[in-house]
This record gives sequence, C-alpha cells and structure tokens, in this order.
Amino acid sequence: MEYNKLISITGFSGLFELVSSKNDGAIVKSLEDQSTKFVSSRLHQFSHLESIEIYTTDENVNLVEIFQAMKNAANPLPSEKDDKAIKAYFKEVYPTMDFERVYTSDMKKMIKWFNVISKHGIEVKLSSTEE
Repeated sequence: MEYNKLISITGFSGLFELVSSKNDGAIVKSLEDQSTKFVSSRLHQFSHLESIEIYTTDENVNLVEIFQAMKNAANPLPSEKDDKAIKAYFKEVYPTMDFERVYTSDMKKMIKWFNVISKHGIEVKLSSTEE
C-alpha cells in the first residue's frame, strides 16, 4: 500500500485506500476492517492525504511534513481525548503551525491518521509526480 493512494472521505471515519475511480464515485478499501465498497461522489467528498496542506505561520506545508515531524518527535502521542495535551504536543512537534486556523479537531484527525499509517507500516512520502 502506498501513501499516494490514501484518502479521507467525508461522512466516514478512518482512512481508505483508493482501489479504483469511476465517473460517479470510487471503489475504496477500508484500512480498519479491509472491507471494499463503492462510495458515491454525489454524496461524499474525497481528499487525498497527499494533497492536504496545513496552515503555518509561514507558508502552508504538506501533511507529509507534519507526519515526518511526528515520526521524529521524542514525545509520545497524546490521548485523542485530551485537547490541551494535543495542542501542547503539536506546539512542541511543529511550533510554526498556525494554531488559530488549525483546529483541535484537525489535530485529532492527524493523530488518528498517523496511528493508522504507522500501524500499517506505510511509508509517508510524496509521490514523484508531486515533487
């Protein structure tokens, strides 16, 4: 499984691998239970993790940079239920993040996604076409 095939879908929790795309949606495979299903693009929006950018005090950075910083951090990941610990974690791991525009709910998603990616041993890197 490759990082460039991972997507997030509105209305569904977790991450999915894009198996195939169609005119009216996509066939996706859940990373949680490995189930495959068709998801309509009329009802849901798809976001490739590779295309997600995070606000910083400088220029926006790709989610890959945040994941790399999380991977290299000495700090353990905070509990997803402790908002203050999550904010403190990201202030240490990525201090230039714009905390007024990046909400705690977004940080929670990043932690959840990082856990799933780590659990499946997916290498976090941009595809060569993006570079």
